[in-house]
Amino acid sequence: MAWTGIARQEHSRKGLRYSSDMTDREWALAAPFIPGAKRGGRRRATDMREVLNALLYIAASGCAWRLLPKCFPPVSTVQRYFYAWRNAGLLEAMNTVLVMNLREIEGREASPSAGVVDNQSVKTTESGGPCGYDAGKKIKGRKRHIVTDTDGNLVHAVIHTADVQDRDGAPLVLAEIIRRFPWLRHVFADGGYAGDKLRQALRKIGKSRWSIEIIKRSDRAKGFEVLPRRWVVEQTFAWLGRNRRLAKDFEQTIASATAWLFIALIQFFISRIARP
Repeated sequence: MAWTGIARQEHSRKGLRYSSDMTDREWALAAPFIPGAKRGGRRRATDMREVLNALLYIAASGCAWRLLPKCFPPVSTVQRYFYAWRNAGLLEAMNTVLVMNLREIEGREASPSAGVVDNQSVKTTESGGPCGYDAGKKIKGRKRHIVTDTDGNLVHAVIHTADVQDRDGAPLVLAEIIRRFPWLRHVFADGGYAGDKLRQALRKIGKSRWSIEIIKRSDRAKGFEVLPRRWVVEQTFAWLGRNRRLAKDFEQTIASATAWLFIALIQFFISRIARP
């Protein structure tokens, strides 16, 4: 479907209260993932679309919980669903299904066969919680280890302290991928992942299933150089950076930090899938 005048009007965000709010078509994609009300209890009075809109607003704007606008459900209600969905693994499950749906819409197999691994160190705040020091990047905080497909769609992510080396962090995220995307077997990585240490760790979690291809920057290159396959993961980090909640790691727990990353991704995927 092309971007006709009717399509542009249908998918325009101008009429929305906030640009982070879901359109009707986007909500239709997200609604099936929301757990129903418990049987035998009172009828649910909370608008679940508004709960998810509130979470998307916080992710995009970076506002604190107590600064959530009054037009959304009460902060206590939104927090209750946030922690419930976080603890149940709902946000990660949504991301897995949505990325498969997007790949199928784009004419690809649902499960990718190759991916790109990389990481990003971000500073933490005075909120506390686990953190470490990345000596290479001189950052005290946490490290986001992600794997994307070759189009830059984020397949999975794991957050850990920043003092964990790249070769030690990669197996943490790749081990989680085995049950989500069993056909993903080939991984592109930069020079920070070179060496036998990573290969030995991968043999422990997946026997002989993994093949690692290291893409290094040329020694003769001067200034900026676009590396094949590697640029797509940098594009993903750039998009995540548009969400102000992810500008730093404001969370006390790694579980909450991971949840906010997946909330940002849910907004990305449903908007992409809903496009004509």
